[in-house]
Amino acid sequence: MFLAIREKLNNAFARLDTISHDNSDLNEKTWFEIQPCSKLKLFGSEVVITQPSSTFLVYLLGVLTTAVGVYYLAIQEGELSRLLWGWSLILWGVGALLAGTSYQAFGYQLKCKGRETCRWTSWWEVIYMMFQQVSMNLMLVAVSASCTEGVLFWLTVIYAVFSSIIYMFMTFIGGLKPIKSWITFERMVWTCAPVMAFFMILNGWRFFTLGTDIDLMLLGSWALLWLTMISFWIYDYFGWTKALWESKKIWFSENDALHVVLIVWAVYLIFMAPYITDF
Repeated sequence: MFLAIREKLNNAFARLDTISHDNSDLNEKTWFEIQPCSKLKLFGSEVVITQPSSTFLVYLLGVLTTAVGVYYLAIQEGELSRLLWGWSLILWGVGALLAGTSYQAFGYQLKCKGRETCRWTSWWEVIYMMFQQVSMNLMLVAVSASCTEGVLFWLTVIYAVFSSIIYMFMTFIGGLKPIKSWITFERMVWTCAPVMAFFMILNGWRFFTLGTDIDLMLLGSWALLWLTMISFWIYDYFGWTKALWESKKIWFSENDALHVVLIVWAVYLIFMAPYITDF
């Protein structure tokens, strides 16, 4: 009975592999033509590291953001806002490590090795998106703990809880069914967009009316987050990744542009930490 249940679960999770890759020509051979790869010997086996420089950047981001989250917990001093910021950043950092493992470092092993056509995604990426969304919603409550009170604070808590549950449920079902539109990076970004808009409006209004340092620091952090997405979309729109790689064999992708700005953001958050206090 146990073996039958396990087989059914394996089959259910394997449905994710049936989503066709956007590039139908991507296979074990062409994988190495469209991006840089390095082969390493690990524990007696040959392992392909996809996009080595990108792997370094995304893993650096993951470790740094997680460390900043731990720092917020270490200086919590009874502040709920710092506690929530800490766990938000830890989830963000772990999510970056999960994403980097599949999108970059071990993408060949997870998506392409031994297959006629490559997988479009993996469960590493699906779980990353869940982590990212919960991280953003924890950040929402953290900011509310610093900048709101009463009904507005509790409305953000309710929104954060239900938004996280609904998003995780839809994303999980999207991976099982599978439903491609439910597990895209774009959907995750649009789900985060209302929260980012709320941050800008709330802290912009508070700084305009109160002139508080905490709101100025938070506005700086939101500006950097918006810059990450703007950098990503501009880089992707003009196709600079492909142009640099094909013409000069220089690899710097739209993901790298995003990760570099996020690394700056994570460092900025270290200096922002002392300003974070409860309302």
